[in-house]
Amino acid sequence: MTEYPTSQEGPQPVVAPGGGTDEPGHGKAPIAAAEAVRTHAQTQPADLPRPRGATGGGPQGARGSGHDAADPGPGGARTRDGEAARNAGTGPGPAPSATGGTALPGIAPAIGSGTGSGAGSGTGPGEVSVARREGDRLRFVGAATRRIARGIDLDEIVLGLCRATVPTFSDAILVYLRDPLPVGDERPVGPVVLRLRRTDRLRPIDDLTVGETAESPEGAAATGAAGELDFSQLPLVGPQGDLPAAELCEIRPGGALAEVLRGVRPVFGSAAGARDALPELLGSDHPVPRGQRAILAPLRGRRRVIGAAVFLRTPDRDAFEQNDLLVAAQLATHTALGIDKAVLYGREAYIADELQRTMLPDSLPQPTGVRLASRYLPAAETARVGGDWYDAIPLPGSRVALVVGDVMGHSMTSAAIMGQLRTTAQTLAQLDLPPAEVLHHLDEQAQRLGSDRMATCLYAVYDPVSHRITIANAGHPPPVLLHLGGRAEVLRVPPGAPIGVGGVDFEAVELDAPAGATLLLYTDGLVESRLRDVWTGIEQLRERLATTAQLTGLDHSPPLEALCDDVLDMLGPGDRDDDIALLAARFEGIAPSDVAYWFLDPEETAPGRARRFARRALTRWGLEELSDSLELLVSEVVTNAVRYAERPVTLRLLRTDVLRCEVGDDSPQLPRQRRARDTDEGGRGLFLVNRLARRWGATRLSSGKVVWFELALPGSHDRR
Repeated sequence: MTEYPTSQEGPQPVVAPGGGTDEPGHGKAPIAAAEAVRTHAQTQPADLPRPRGATGGGPQGARGSGHDAADPGPGGARTRDGEAARNAGTGPGPAPSATGGTALPGIAPAIGSGTGSGAGSGTGPGEVSVARREGDRLRFVGAATRRIARGIDLDEIVLGLCRATVPTFSDAILVYLRDPLPVGDERPVGPVVLRLRRTDRLRPIDDLTVGETAESPEGAAATGAAGELDFSQLPLVGPQGDLPAAELCEIRPGGALAEVLRGVRPVFGSAAGARDALPELLGSDHPVPRGQRAILAPLRGRRRVIGAAVFLRTPDRDAFEQNDLLVAAQLATHTALGIDKAVLYGREAYIADELQRTMLPDSLPQPTGVRLASRYLPAAETARVGGDWYDAIPLPGSRVALVVGDVMGHSMTSAAIMGQLRTTAQTLAQLDLPPAEVLHHLDEQAQRLGSDRMATCLYAVYDPVSHRITIANAGHPPPVLLHLGGRAEVLRVPPGAPIGVGGVDFEAVELDAPAGATLLLYTDGLVESRLRDVWTGIEQLRERLATTAQLTGLDHSPPLEALCDDVLDMLGPGDRDDDIALLAARFEGIAPSDVAYWFLDPEETAPGRARRFARRALTRWGLEELSDSLELLVSEVVTNAVRYAERPVTLRLLRTDVLRCEVGDDSPQLPRQRRARDTDEGGRGLFLVNRLARRWGATRLSSGKVVWFELALPGSHDRR
């Protein structure tokens, strides 16, 4: 959908030395350039063309009533433009300066440097008026290009062009851009299509009637001999103030519009090629202003034409002059180059967003006995990538590893290093190493990546059966634990040295993790900024958690997702100096009555004993319906464990939302499912497990392995 903005808001113009403005207004009175055009009829000499409808004595006003400056006739537009160009001293090309050089486009020679004037000669009022007008035009170009250059994305640049030109330079503007816009050196495939990106206009035009139009001089010029309204004299502004132009335009090879765009330079709407190009761009059913009240300016980027801009003026305003083509060229050039840079920036931002997104987990797991929630916020719009990450890794025994880290810097390199460290942490977690050992291996990996690859990290392992958590820290801010009663405390964890320093030991601590408590892991971007130090921020975070818990109620924990949002609300306008990673874990645990644990000697009678133990546990829990399936699967898994184990085999049953069975032994070799041949006597145990179990898997430990499977409880929804 095309946006049709109004022209009633914008920054106030700032008066610059010399009577011009540093910033063109929008929706206000035109700046000096437009005022000079409107009042030019009062100061110009007889040899300059007068505005539309001007009368008076002198040679210009005594030319008879057939054709005057207001109605030049079929060839009057070109004659008037030629006179204006000669009076401005520019002509159709660059004008020679007083020193014999060439003046910049859009800049007239200084006063007294025109033809027939030399050192010490007098200066006429016409030369003063033309010089003042050209000076205003130059100041307008400078202010407009500065406003366009301030934009960093596509919409800001196009909006800057519209707001800079309306109403100072034109009464309406339409900006068309290629769809899709080519990026860098990409070559477009298929037909070239222009899409209307934005329009802007000075004011809406009321419903026009023949009687109302004929009463005004402008209306008389727009009314034909038969008294009918001549829409070709009106701008492309509808009765409701909109610009009813075509939304899409496919450029025909060899057509009039293609030729004008290939020429690159702006042209008047009355020019030979533009007369056919404008209807092709705007639509054949829409009126096109006559004379020099429309300028078609191609937008050419670094490599190719990427669009076009159409500047329009209403009949009650002076038509465009020859020098206005140079102004339009300057505006189009700066806009096109800015759009080129914005498209390249957009692609880089997209790459950064995709890189950051793929480096973080798509979703968090749902391990037994704990609920998880997370948030990630980039540092700012201009720093989309960073080194902060979080992770939750399921471990054998229904445990879960909670990880949060921060690589120094905000760049692609920081994000790449973060991805490598996160992958390393996942691999180490699957080996079921202690938290301190995980940080030690991460430190070695960071040193292998480079001498200046440093990061902070906090690694914690939560066991829902024992209701304990083990935490190791590598220079990271300490976690905050919110208890069920509303008390929030900062956990006392040895700080340790950052990852990448090398030659340091990491110490782990084991703490209670009561049911209903919430552990909050975060990066320093949440608690540290230019306005506060890290310990002040940690204390504010602790107070915020306590306040939230009290508002929710002391008898139950606050909702986890809402708690994360409330924590992020503590950030002020100046607190977003760094990206933020946040991981919240709500401990629910597993009750001791829902756990059954046995040791089995690696002997031939172990499978039979395992079946009896499992049957007794199911009877105690009232799950006799699962006896047949559980006994069969336990027998198969324990038989495989006894075959390779040298130490006692462990058997554990957990009753949560599912029935989970875990069998551990000291052999590191993981079982692999294979298809047994008809003549084989074995090899079908894992096939049965795969068919009957809801889920199953095997995990290698530092002391062996664990094979586990799950069965759905009777009456529960099987999410397999």
